[in-house]
This record gives sequence, structure tokens and C-alpha cells, in this order.
Amino acid sequence: MKSMTGFAKIQQQSGAAVYTVEIKTLNSKQMDATVKIPVEFRSKELEIRTMLNALERGKIDFVLTCEGGNAPAATINHAVAKAYFDELTNLYNELGQSTEGLMESVLRRPDVWETTDDASIDENTWNAIAEHIKKAIKVVDDTRLHEGEILKADFYKHIELIQQKLNLVPQYETERIEQQKERLRKSLAELGTTADENRFEQELIYYLEKLDITEEKVRLQKHIDYFVETMEQSESTGKKLGFIAQEMGREINTMGSKANHTEIQKLVVVMKDELEKIKEQLGNIL
Repeated sequence: MKSMTGFAKIQQQSGAAVYTVEIKTLNSKQMDATVKIPVEFRSKELEIRTMLNALERGKIDFVLTCEGGNAPAATINHAVAKAYFDELTNLYNELGQSTEGLMESVLRRPDVWETTDDASIDENTWNAIAEHIKKAIKVVDDTRLHEGEILKADFYKHIELIQQKLNLVPQYETERIEQQKERLRKSLAELGTTADENRFEQELIYYLEKLDITEEKVRLQKHIDYFVETMEQSESTGKKLGFIAQEMGREINTMGSKANHTEIQKLVVVMKDELEKIKEQLGNIL
């Protein structure tokens, strides 16, 4: 199990220049990568994004910076920048959105910048930096794995509590049935009505069948077992665990609505609380 939270920062010396690779990842439903690179690396952006695909999913901020060395000559293409800015301003105004920070977004467009022909990185330098990018990705992946293990331990704690409360439900079921019998007999007595005992038992069985929670207990147990099994899988499990948690919640809620017993309802409340704690963290799982 892996978290979607990770960080790595690696530096690479190349001649007089020092290149720094920094990667930060956060939780997101989809792969959402932002790549910030010096202008001389713009031809390598697709290759960088391809390498970042190894992180599978999450909000990924990738920054490559250079200190020292000779920076390539670069100028802004005013016509292109203005065209982008005007079009986006019109769109933002039409949607009622703030244009704050819009120019910064425009300047991140690679075609806004014009450079001389020699404004590109040589292959030897790029190959060395590419290796460091891969190392940074590995560090992020290791960080995610470590964070995932911490979350897994937390999930186990909550799952064990749900299991404990589920195991306590059967001890109240005989008392629950007797309470329902007594309640129905009391209702008949208050109405001043007598009932044939056999007919009463038949109606009682029919009534209790509607309140039976055996299937809910069995299904919840299967969902608990499947949740634990899925946590131990090596591939991405976040979405699958989310689906299983939803099914667990459905069975717990149904059990609570059918319980008609104070102690069982107390157990249900605890199970729901523990499940909510799991759901709060599931969004961080890859």
C-alpha cells in the first residue's frame, strides 16, 4: 500500500552549473502533473512527463532549476503572449473568474519564449540529469511506501475495532428476540385483545424475519476480510478500498436500522465512527 504523499530533492553538478530536481506529490483522483523547467529543457518536457507516469496518480509538482553556468538567451514573443493573455482574460471574465496570476500562467507557455539555436541542453548533460530525475522519482516512491505503511497500520486499528464490535452483536440477539416478543404481547394486552398462540408465533416469525440481520453480519464480515486482503496487495489499492468501505457502510447502516436493540445500536454507532475514520484517510491512498 502506498500513500499519494511524497517528496524528493536531488542536486546534480554539471560543470559550473548545479541542477536541482524537486518533486512533491499530493492526493488527487487523477494524474495531474505540473512541470516547471528552464527554457533550455523545453524539448525534454514530454520525456520528463513520461518518466513521471511511473508515479501513477496524484497531484505532482515537478521543478527543475539551474544555478550557475551560462543561461541561454531568451526573449518573450510579445505577440504570442498578448494573444494568450487577451483570450484568457476574456474567458475568465465570461466565467466570472479572477484573472489574478494569469500572466504567470501565460509566461509558463513554452511557445511564449524565443531562444537562440544554441539554447538547448547537450545530450550528455541531459542523460546525467535524467538519471537524477529517475532517482528522485524512486525517492518519492519510497516515501509513498513508508507513508502507506503508516496508514495501513492505522487502518488495521480501525478494522480490528469494527471486527470486535461485530463479534459482540450475537450475544444480544436472543435478548433482542425476547424483547420483540414481549413488546408485541404488551401491545396486544393494551388493546385488550387475545390471540391464538400458534397464530401469534407465526406472525412473530414473519415480523422477526424482516428484522433479521444475519445476512448483514455475514456480508460485513466478508467485506472486512476483503478489505484486509486488499490492503496487502502491492498494486494501487486506494479506489478498490474506497468501494469496499462503501459496501461496509451499507451493511452497518442496514444493521442499525433493523437492530431495534439499544446495545446493538451502540455497537453500530462505534462501527460507523471507525469506518468514517478509515474513509477520511482513503483519499490519500494510491
